[in-house]
Amino acid sequence: MDKLAVIIPAYNEEQTIQKVVKDVLDVTNEISESNVYVYDNNSNDNTAELARAAGAIVRSEYAQGKGAVIRRMFREIDASAYIMIDADDTYPVEMIPEMYRRVIEQNVDMVVGDRLSSTYFEENKRPFHNLGNGLVRGLINRLFKTNIRDILTGYRAFSYQFVKTFPILSKGFEIETEMSIHAAEKNMLVDNLVIEYRDRPDGSESKLNTYGDGLRVIKTVISLYREYHPFSFYSFFSILSGLVATILFCWRVLFPYNDTHTVVNFPSLVVSMLFYFVSILTFFVGSILSSIQSIEKRNFEMSLVQTEMKKNRTK
Repeated sequence: MDKLAVIIPAYNEEQTIQKVVKDVLDVTNEISESNVYVYDNNSNDNTAELARAAGAIVRSEYAQGKGAVIRRMFREIDASAYIMIDADDTYPVEMIPEMYRRVIEQNVDMVVGDRLSSTYFEENKRPFHNLGNGLVRGLINRLFKTNIRDILTGYRAFSYQFVKTFPILSKGFEIETEMSIHAAEKNMLVDNLVIEYRDRPDGSESKLNTYGDGLRVIKTVISLYREYHPFSFYSFFSILSGLVATILFCWRVLFPYNDTHTVVNFPSLVVSMLFYFVSILTFFVGSILSSIQSIEKRNFEMSLVQTEMKKNRTK
């Protein structure tokens, strides 16, 4: 087992990968039993060759997407601490020792490299990325009652317990959102570390699709909120259906009945009863799923104990 594993997902990053690997090796040379892993994700340039020449351990992931790469990394690598950094040379590698220290000495489960509190909005030249980062951060912190200051950063440190208990479902760039919500919901210790951010060098192109990946991130947030807070999620639809049923019933059925003492709008009566049925159904669905979620949280705490025992055996 490594003491520190620096993991770098890479796709067509020949312009920057060699510099990133060399810089990481320079700042980690004092940490014994540390390794740099580059996982090449079907690059059609010289990314893999340059990373290997710079001193990294290079492996391949043939399923396309950042989520698939990180899933492979987390499965194959055993380490006391992990540092994930992008291959585009936008993050300061000088922060790696401090991130490592917080994981090892302070038992932090996830250290978040916070770009948004420093230079991100000045360095990033894509205005919709700035807007999207702010909106996603506000949405997640409000919905999940956390204080992660940079939800979409690709610069993070993890504990062994986090890596080995994190169920990766996303395939693409929404993986960072999934990590943030998982840590918040599982009561893991999260720490924010302000970092300096610099935009990509000229000639290096981002693989992030502003609109497509942005929509997938929002979809991921909604889906995970439904999974982690089913009672709140389904209660919203229960209340909405109940309000629609009540307004429709009173306006189209009850008020005319008070005047005529006959039901003159049978279709409205049937539709309002259907909305009442949906309201009751979604309420009980939310209640049942909430009970299941409580059981899963208890089981997760037990899995942490088992993971810690496995870590001690592999040391």
